[in-house]
Amino acid sequence: MTNYKTTEYFKSFQQDILNIDENNFEQKALQLFRFQSEHNEIYKSYLKARHIDVSQVTDLESIPFLPIRLFKDFDVVSGKVEDFEGFYSSSGTTGAITSKHYFWSEEFYLKHALRLFESEYGLITNFHVLALLPAYLERKGSSLVSMSQHFIEKSASEYSGFYLYNQKELVDKLKALQNKPGKILLLGVTFALLDLAESNLTFPEIGQLIVMETGGMKGRRREMIREEVHDILKKYFSVKKIHSEYGMTELMSQSYSKGEGKYTLPSTMHVMLRDVNDPFAYSKRKHGGINVIDLANFHSCAFIETQDLGRFDENGYLEVLGRIDNSEIRGCNLMVN
Repeated sequence: MTNYKTTEYFKSFQQDILNIDENNFEQKALQLFRFQSEHNEIYKSYLKARHIDVSQVTDLESIPFLPIRLFKDFDVVSGKVEDFEGFYSSSGTTGAITSKHYFWSEEFYLKHALRLFESEYGLITNFHVLALLPAYLERKGSSLVSMSQHFIEKSASEYSGFYLYNQKELVDKLKALQNKPGKILLLGVTFALLDLAESNLTFPEIGQLIVMETGGMKGRRREMIREEVHDILKKYFSVKKIHSEYGMTELMSQSYSKGEGKYTLPSTMHVMLRDVNDPFAYSKRKHGGINVIDLANFHSCAFIETQDLGRFDENGYLEVLGRIDNSEIRGCNLMVN
Protein backbone atom coordinates (compact mmCIF):
# COMPACT_ATOMS: atom_id res chain seq x y z
CA MET A 1 0.00 0.00 0.00
CA THR A 2 1.35 3.42 -0.97
CA ASN A 3 2.38 5.64 1.92
CA TYR A 4 0.64 8.87 0.99
CA LYS A 5 2.44 10.90 3.65
CA THR A 6 5.87 10.20 2.19
CA THR A 7 4.61 10.48 -1.39
CA GLU A 8 3.15 13.93 -0.77
CA TYR A 9 6.36 14.99 0.97
CA PHE A 10 8.44 13.82 -2.00
CA LYS A 11 6.23 15.71 -4.44
CA SER A 12 6.53 18.86 -2.35
CA PHE A 13 10.27 18.60 -1.78
CA GLN A 14 11.13 17.98 -5.43
CA GLN A 15 9.51 21.33 -6.14
CA ASP A 16 11.47 22.94 -3.30
CA ILE A 17 14.68 21.68 -4.96
CA LEU A 18 14.17 24.20 -7.76
CA ASN A 19 14.47 27.10 -5.32
CA ILE A 20 17.33 25.95 -3.09
CA ASP A 21 20.11 28.49 -2.57
CA GLU A 22 22.69 29.40 0.06
CA ASN A 23 20.09 31.39 1.98
CA ASN A 24 17.66 28.52 2.59
CA PHE A 25 19.91 25.44 2.26
CA GLU A 26 20.36 24.89 6.01
CA GLN A 27 16.65 25.33 6.71
CA LYS A 28 15.70 22.77 4.04
CA ALA A 29 18.46 20.39 5.14
CA LEU A 30 17.25 20.42 8.76
CA GLN A 31 13.66 19.97 7.60
CA LEU A 32 14.71 16.97 5.52
CA PHE A 33 16.80 15.58 8.38
CA ARG A 34 13.79 15.53 10.68
CA PHE A 35 11.69 13.82 8.00
CA GLN A 36 14.29 11.16 7.25
CA SER A 37 15.08 10.55 10.91
CA GLU A 38 11.46 9.44 11.25
CA HIS A 39 10.69 7.77 7.91
CA ASN A 40 14.02 6.20 6.90
CA GLU A 41 14.31 3.03 9.01
CA ILE A 42 18.02 2.50 8.34
CA TYR A 43 18.93 6.09 9.14
CA LYS A 44 16.61 6.02 12.15
CA SER A 45 18.34 2.89 13.46
CA TYR A 46 21.75 4.45 12.86
CA LEU A 47 20.78 7.56 14.83
CA LYS A 48 19.47 5.37 17.63
CA ALA A 49 22.71 3.35 17.73
CA ARG A 50 24.63 6.59 18.10
CA HIS A 51 22.25 7.83 20.80
CA ILE A 52 21.39 10.94 18.78
CA ASP A 53 18.68 13.17 20.19
CA VAL A 54 17.02 14.46 17.02
CA SER A 55 15.64 17.48 18.81
CA GLN A 56 19.20 18.63 19.56
CA VAL A 57 20.19 18.71 15.89
CA THR A 58 19.80 22.40 15.10
CA ASP A 59 22.51 23.17 12.52
CA LEU A 60 24.37 21.50 9.68
CA GLU A 61 27.41 20.70 11.83
CA SER A 62 25.34 18.57 14.21
CA ILE A 63 23.67 16.41 11.54
CA PRO A 64 25.00 12.81 11.64
CA PHE A 65 26.11 11.31 8.30
CA LEU A 66 25.22 7.77 7.26
CA PRO A 67 28.25 5.64 6.26
CA ILE A 68 28.01 4.97 2.54
CA ARG A 69 28.76 1.28 3.12
CA LEU A 70 25.19 0.79 4.39
CA PHE A 71 23.90 1.21 0.82
CA LYS A 72 25.55 -2.15 0.13
CA ASP A 73 23.90 -3.94 3.02
CA PHE A 74 20.45 -2.36 3.29
CA ASP A 75 17.66 -0.72 1.32
CA VAL A 76 18.21 2.90 2.30
CA VAL A 77 14.81 4.44 1.61
CA SER A 78 12.42 6.84 3.29
CA GLY A 79 9.19 4.93 3.30
CA LYS A 80 8.64 1.53 1.70
CA VAL A 81 10.70 -0.03 -1.10
CA GLU A 82 7.56 -1.12 -2.96
CA ASP A 83 6.67 2.55 -3.50
CA PHE A 84 9.86 3.15 -5.49
CA GLU A 85 10.25 2.84 -9.26
CA GLY A 86 13.57 1.01 -9.19
CA PHE A 87 17.20 1.35 -8.21
CA TYR A 88 20.62 2.22 -9.58
CA SER A 89 23.59 0.05 -8.69
CA SER A 90 27.26 0.89 -8.38
CA SER A 91 29.85 -0.58 -10.72
CA GLY A 92 32.14 -2.20 -8.15
CA THR A 93 34.83 -4.64 -9.23
CA THR A 94 34.48 -8.29 -10.20
CA GLY A 95 32.87 -10.14 -7.31
CA ALA A 96 32.39 -7.00 -5.23
CA ILE A 97 29.12 -6.27 -3.48
CA THR A 98 27.52 -3.29 -5.21
CA SER A 99 25.48 -0.52 -3.66
CA LYS A 100 21.83 -0.02 -4.50
CA HIS A 101 20.22 3.40 -4.51
CA TYR A 102 16.46 3.22 -4.93
CA PHE A 103 14.85 6.11 -6.79
CA TRP A 104 11.31 7.30 -6.24
CA SER A 105 11.15 9.03 -9.62
CA GLU A 106 13.62 8.48 -12.44
CA GLU A 107 12.03 11.38 -14.26
CA PHE A 108 13.04 13.68 -11.39
CA TYR A 109 16.61 12.36 -11.42
CA LEU A 110 17.04 12.91 -15.16
CA LYS A 111 15.52 16.40 -15.12
CA HIS A 112 17.62 17.32 -12.09
CA ALA A 113 20.83 16.01 -13.68
CA LEU A 114 20.15 17.97 -16.86
CA ARG A 115 19.37 21.13 -14.89
CA LEU A 116 22.69 20.87 -13.02
CA PHE A 117 24.63 20.31 -16.25
CA GLU A 118 22.95 23.21 -18.04
CA SER A 119 23.56 25.52 -15.08
CA GLU A 120 27.29 25.00 -15.68
CA TYR A 121 27.52 24.53 -19.45
CA GLY A 122 24.43 26.00 -21.06
CA LEU A 123 21.65 24.37 -23.04
CA ILE A 124 22.18 20.72 -23.97
CA THR A 125 20.74 21.51 -27.41
CA ASN A 126 23.97 23.39 -28.11
CA PHE A 127 25.91 20.11 -27.81
CA HIS A 128 26.65 16.92 -29.66
CA VAL A 129 27.02 14.34 -26.85
CA LEU A 130 29.39 11.42 -27.35
CA ALA A 131 29.59 9.02 -24.40
CA LEU A 132 32.56 6.64 -24.18
CA LEU A 133 31.43 4.48 -21.27
CA PRO A 134 32.68 0.88 -21.36
CA ALA A 135 32.26 -0.85 -17.97
CA TYR A 136 29.09 1.19 -17.46
CA LEU A 137 27.41 0.10 -20.70
CA GLU A 138 28.35 -3.51 -20.00
CA ARG A 139 26.03 -3.80 -17.01
CA LYS A 140 22.51 -2.79 -16.04
CA GLY A 141 21.45 -0.16 -13.55
CA SER A 142 24.03 2.59 -14.09
CA SER A 143 22.84 6.07 -13.13
CA LEU A 144 25.62 7.53 -15.32
CA VAL A 145 24.33 5.65 -18.38
CA SER A 146 20.77 6.80 -17.68
CA MET A 147 21.96 10.40 -17.34
CA SER A 148 24.05 10.17 -20.52
CA GLN A 149 21.16 8.63 -22.46
CA HIS A 150 18.97 11.53 -21.36
CA PHE A 151 21.60 14.06 -22.46
CA ILE A 152 21.98 12.30 -25.81
CA GLU A 153 18.23 12.36 -26.42
CA LYS A 154 17.79 15.96 -25.31
CA SER A 155 20.70 17.16 -27.45
CA ALA A 156 18.61 16.20 -30.49
CA SER A 157 21.81 15.75 -32.50
CA GLU A 158 22.04 12.99 -35.07
CA TYR A 159 25.72 12.72 -34.13
CA SER A 160 25.11 12.04 -30.41
CA GLY A 161 25.47 8.48 -29.16
CA PHE A 162 27.19 5.83 -27.05
CA TYR A 163 30.51 4.14 -27.68
CA LEU A 164 31.90 0.99 -26.09
CA TYR A 165 35.30 -0.06 -27.46
CA ASN A 166 34.77 1.12 -31.04
CA GLN A 167 37.52 3.75 -30.96
CA LYS A 168 37.83 4.23 -34.72
CA GLU A 169 34.11 4.88 -35.10
CA LEU A 170 34.30 7.47 -32.33
CA VAL A 171 37.27 9.25 -33.90
CA ASP A 172 35.58 9.19 -37.31
CA LYS A 173 32.47 10.75 -35.77
CA LEU A 174 34.57 13.48 -34.17
CA LYS A 175 36.28 14.16 -37.49
CA ALA A 176 32.84 14.49 -39.11
CA LEU A 177 31.90 17.04 -36.44
CA GLN A 178 35.08 19.06 -36.90
CA ASN A 179 33.43 21.73 -39.04
CA LYS A 180 29.85 21.37 -37.81
CA PRO A 181 28.16 24.05 -35.69
CA GLY A 182 27.70 23.36 -31.99
CA LYS A 183 29.87 22.24 -29.10
CA ILE A 184 30.99 18.65 -28.60
CA LEU A 185 30.85 16.93 -25.22
CA LEU A 186 33.01 13.82 -25.06
CA LEU A 187 32.06 12.20 -21.75
CA GLY A 188 34.26 9.23 -21.04
CA VAL A 189 35.27 6.88 -18.28
CA THR A 190 38.88 7.76 -17.45
CA PHE A 191 40.53 4.47 -18.42
CA ALA A 192 38.75 4.45 -21.81
CA LEU A 193 39.87 7.99 -22.63
CA LEU A 194 43.45 6.99 -21.79
CA ASP A 195 43.13 3.87 -23.96
CA LEU A 196 42.01 6.08 -26.84
CA ALA A 197 44.85 8.53 -26.24
CA GLU A 198 47.34 5.65 -26.42
CA SER A 199 45.88 4.22 -29.60
CA ASN A 200 47.41 4.79 -33.03
CA LEU A 201 44.37 6.76 -34.15
CA THR A 202 45.05 10.33 -35.27
CA PHE A 203 42.81 12.78 -33.49
CA PRO A 204 41.80 16.08 -35.14
CA GLU A 205 42.08 19.43 -33.39
CA ILE A 206 38.54 20.60 -32.61
CA GLY A 207 37.92 24.06 -31.19
CA GLN A 208 34.52 23.39 -29.64
CA LEU A 209 35.48 20.14 -27.89
CA ILE A 210 34.93 19.53 -24.16
CA VAL A 211 36.58 16.36 -22.87
CA MET A 212 35.06 15.27 -19.55
CA GLU A 213 36.43 12.34 -17.58
CA THR A 214 34.60 10.42 -14.90
CA GLY A 215 34.62 7.07 -13.16
CA GLY A 216 38.34 6.46 -12.66
CA MET A 217 40.18 3.33 -13.74
CA LYS A 218 37.59 0.68 -12.80
CA GLY A 219 40.47 -1.70 -12.02
CA ARG A 220 41.49 -1.71 -15.72
CA ARG A 221 44.68 0.35 -15.37
CA ARG A 222 47.12 1.42 -12.68
CA GLU A 223 46.06 4.40 -10.61
CA MET A 224 47.60 7.69 -11.72
CA ILE A 225 47.70 11.17 -10.25
CA ARG A 226 45.23 13.58 -11.80
CA GLU A 227 47.92 15.80 -13.35
CA GLU A 228 49.44 12.85 -15.20
CA VAL A 229 46.07 11.73 -16.57
CA HIS A 230 45.09 15.23 -17.63
CA ASP A 231 48.46 15.93 -19.29
CA ILE A 232 48.11 12.81 -21.46
CA LEU A 233 44.53 13.66 -22.41
CA LYS A 234 45.22 17.34 -23.09
CA LYS A 235 48.06 16.47 -25.43
CA TYR A 236 46.08 13.87 -27.38
CA PHE A 237 42.82 15.83 -27.68
CA SER A 238 44.59 19.18 -28.21
CA VAL A 239 42.60 20.91 -25.47
CA LYS A 240 43.76 23.30 -22.77
CA LYS A 241 41.76 21.72 -19.95
CA ILE A 242 40.16 18.41 -19.07
CA HIS A 243 36.78 18.66 -17.40
CA SER A 244 35.54 16.20 -14.77
CA GLU A 245 32.24 14.98 -13.36
CA TYR A 246 31.98 13.94 -9.70
CA GLY A 247 29.01 11.79 -8.86
CA MET A 248 28.18 8.41 -7.41
CA THR A 249 25.36 5.90 -7.31
CA GLU A 250 24.36 6.97 -3.81
CA LEU A 251 23.87 10.62 -4.81
CA MET A 252 21.29 12.21 -7.09
CA SER A 253 23.34 15.38 -7.74
CA GLN A 254 26.56 15.82 -9.72
CA SER A 255 29.41 18.33 -9.45
CA TYR A 256 31.51 19.51 -12.37
CA SER A 257 35.07 20.68 -12.74
CA LYS A 258 36.10 22.81 -15.72
CA GLY A 259 39.76 22.02 -15.19
CA GLU A 260 42.43 21.14 -12.62
CA GLY A 261 40.01 18.96 -10.65
CA LYS A 262 38.36 21.92 -8.94
CA TYR A 263 34.65 21.25 -8.49
CA THR A 264 31.83 23.74 -8.20
CA LEU A 265 29.12 22.39 -5.91
CA PRO A 266 25.52 22.68 -7.16
CA SER A 267 22.89 24.44 -5.06
CA THR A 268 21.56 21.10 -3.80
CA MET A 269 24.89 19.93 -2.37
CA HIS A 270 27.02 20.88 0.61
CA VAL A 271 30.33 19.23 1.54
CA MET A 272 31.89 19.08 4.99
CA LEU A 273 35.30 17.57 5.72
CA ARG A 274 35.62 15.15 8.62
CA ASP A 275 38.70 13.98 10.49
CA VAL A 276 39.92 10.79 8.79
CA ASN A 277 40.74 9.27 12.19
CA ASP A 278 37.49 10.28 13.88
CA PRO A 279 34.40 10.13 11.64
CA PHE A 280 32.35 12.02 14.24
CA ALA A 281 34.62 15.07 14.27
CA TYR A 282 35.30 17.69 11.61
CA SER A 283 38.80 18.08 10.25
CA LYS A 284 40.96 20.88 11.60
CA ARG A 285 43.29 20.43 8.63
CA LYS A 286 42.89 21.58 5.06
CA HIS A 287 41.78 18.13 3.97
CA GLY A 288 39.54 15.37 5.30
CA GLY A 289 36.93 12.75 4.53
CA ILE A 290 34.08 14.05 2.39
CA ASN A 291 30.66 14.20 4.01
CA VAL A 292 27.97 15.17 1.50
CA ILE A 293 24.56 16.65 2.01
CA ASP A 294 22.58 16.09 -1.19
CA LEU A 295 19.07 17.47 -0.89
CA ALA A 296 18.12 15.66 -4.11
CA ASN A 297 18.30 12.49 -1.98
CA PHE A 298 15.01 13.48 -0.34
CA HIS A 299 13.64 9.99 -0.96
CA SER A 300 16.57 8.04 0.52
CA CYS A 301 19.21 9.58 2.80
CA ALA A 302 20.55 13.05 2.11
CA PHE A 303 23.45 12.85 4.59
CA ILE A 304 26.25 10.60 3.35
CA GLU A 305 29.66 9.85 4.83
CA THR A 306 31.66 8.93 1.72
CA GLN A 307 35.01 7.19 1.54
CA ASP A 308 36.53 9.96 -0.56
CA LEU A 309 39.21 12.35 0.63
CA GLY A 310 38.95 16.03 -0.28
CA ARG A 311 39.98 19.58 0.41
CA PHE A 312 38.82 23.08 -0.40
CA ASP A 313 41.23 25.42 -2.18
CA GLU A 314 41.68 29.09 -1.37
CA ASN A 315 38.79 30.01 -3.70
CA GLY A 316 36.34 27.54 -2.19
CA TYR A 317 36.49 24.92 -4.94
CA LEU A 318 36.33 21.28 -3.87
CA GLU A 319 39.23 19.04 -4.86
CA VAL A 320 38.70 15.27 -4.63
CA LEU A 321 42.00 13.75 -3.53
CA GLY A 322 41.09 10.10 -3.98
CA ARG A 323 40.10 7.26 -1.69
CA ILE A 324 40.75 7.12 2.04
CA ASP A 325 43.30 4.41 2.91
CA ASN A 326 41.84 0.91 3.37
CA SER A 327 38.49 1.89 1.87
CA GLU A 328 36.96 -0.26 -0.81
CA ILE A 329 37.65 0.40 -4.47
CA ARG A 330 34.81 2.38 -6.03
CA GLY A 331 34.08 3.93 -9.39
CA CYS A 332 35.33 7.42 -8.61
CA ASN A 333 38.84 6.76 -7.29
CA LEU A 334 41.03 8.82 -9.61
CA MET A 335 43.98 9.84 -7.48
CA VAL A 336 45.52 13.30 -7.33
CA ASN A 337 48.30 14.87 -5.30
